[in-house]
Amino acid sequence: MTLRAFTSALLTILLGLELPAARAWAQAQEQPPPSKLNLIIVEGEGAINNVKQRSVREPIVQVEDENHKPVAGASVAFLLPGNGASGSFANGSRLLTVMTDQNGRAVMNGFKPNNVAGQLQIRVTASYQGQTATAVITQTNVIAAAVAGGIAAGKLIAILAVVGGAAAAGVAVAVTRNGGTSPGTPAPTVISPGSPTVGPPR
Repeated sequence: MTLRAFTSALLTILLGLELPAARAWAQAQEQPPPSKLNLIIVEGEGAINNVKQRSVREPIVQVEDENHKPVAGASVAFLLPGNGASGSFANGSRLLTVMTDQNGRAVMNGFKPNNVAGQLQIRVTASYQGQTATAVITQTNVIAAAVAGGIAAGKLIAILAVVGGAAAAGVAVAVTRNGGTSPGTPAPTVISPGSPTVGPPR
């Protein structure tokens, strides 16, 4: 047994077989080092984070080798912007580092968006046995109240446009029926003289 295999077996026993991180690390030690890393964004690209409800879509990335096989035990760092639309993790930090599981995947857990609306870019760096790979995940922080207000205002404008159009159509019909007389001018009254009639008193 080589020293690397012995170390892997020893750490697996010490940490417990039920720990996914321990199994992933043990498997990584038994595999030859990759000559290249690929960082794939599985989920989270283009996601919209509701600032008011604190609802977010947690990014998931996958680390692969040059043969597109998952790399277990790789270190993945998620870095949030320092200003503007951003957020923080559970400990208040802008940096979160996790290890990939046996499927080569890492999840950015505990992200809380700040109260600044706008687009943010999450920089991701994967490292494993001297190899690195980078990627950028773009998301957007939105304020739900602003979105709802914009929708309500748009509906109000549409309603006013319909009402205004109906009023204009009514004016056009009135003008046509009055023989072209403008809406503000009443139609002329014509009085024709007739023969007087005399009869007994009533």
